[in-house]
Amino acid sequence: MDRQLLECDAPTVAPLLLNKVLAHGSTAGRIVEVEAYTPDDPASHSARGETRRNAAMFDRAGTLYCYVSYGIHVCANVAVDEVGVGAAVLIRALDPQRGLDVMRRRRSGRKDLVDGPGKLCQALGIGMEHNGLDLLDPTSPIDVYDDGVPPPSAPLVGPRIGLSVARDTPWRWRVDRGQRQSIQ
Repeated sequence: MDRQLLECDAPTVAPLLLNKVLAHGSTAGRIVEVEAYTPDDPASHSARGETRRNAAMFDRAGTLYCYVSYGIHVCANVAVDEVGVGAAVLIRALDPQRGLDVMRRRRSGRKDLVDGPGKLCQALGIGMEHNGLDLLDPTSPIDVYDDGVPPPSAPLVGPRIGLSVARDTPWRWRVDRGQRQSIQ
């Protein structure tokens, strides 16, 4: 994947990540739902500036930014834009591509493997220890890559979910898969 593609603002990059593949070890899934977050967005972790916790958001485009939601679930984001900006795209849902047996084991046999940001991190084995990895470094254990499937020409667009502020901002994009979508 070309880093220059990720060096644009989050609302531009987010829909371009649809149909890219997120992989970790023997597991991988096609990205089917994303949300954009910018530094001027009150819902963004970078809205109040850089801290130790959110530093990966301010790193170079392609850096993995992980955080813990509700004290339980790890969520994965791709840092975008220029170094120092503090923008990211949250990966909300995947379409499993490989390693289903491993995903099921990590998710205790549940059928809903990757239809939410915390679920997909659990299924792929992505944890806080991976925060700050360069997803475009060929030696990284986790990567995002383009396998030739283009982003949808008309992704579904709507407000982000699971937020207490800026709920109506239409910065959530997803591949039209019928009624299936991520949940909080």
